[in-house]
Amino acid sequence: DAPGFAPNRYGLRHMAGNVWQWGADWYDKDYYGTLRERTRDPKGPASGSFRILRGGSWYDAADILRSADRGSLDPDVRDYDFGFRAARTL
Repeated sequence: DAPGFAPNRYGLRHMAGNVWQWGADWYDKDYYGTLRERTRDPKGPASGSFRILRGGSWYDAADILRSADRGSLDPDVRDYDFGFRAARTL
């Protein structure tokens, strides 16, 4: 076991604080408030000008290093503390 954070409930370590993670969802600050019922994985609006960024990076304050922290930017913006996580459906 590597020192540092304990594994999360998926058995993964050190997932927060590396880079802001780009999401595929478009950003709408009011989107979650317009949902009629709770959804486990809401897909976000069908279109928009900005994409979701989640989680914070090594460059940010510790209080925003959590996956629930959201930001948004034009998807053409690039920076040294933005990235993405590859995922697949089982």
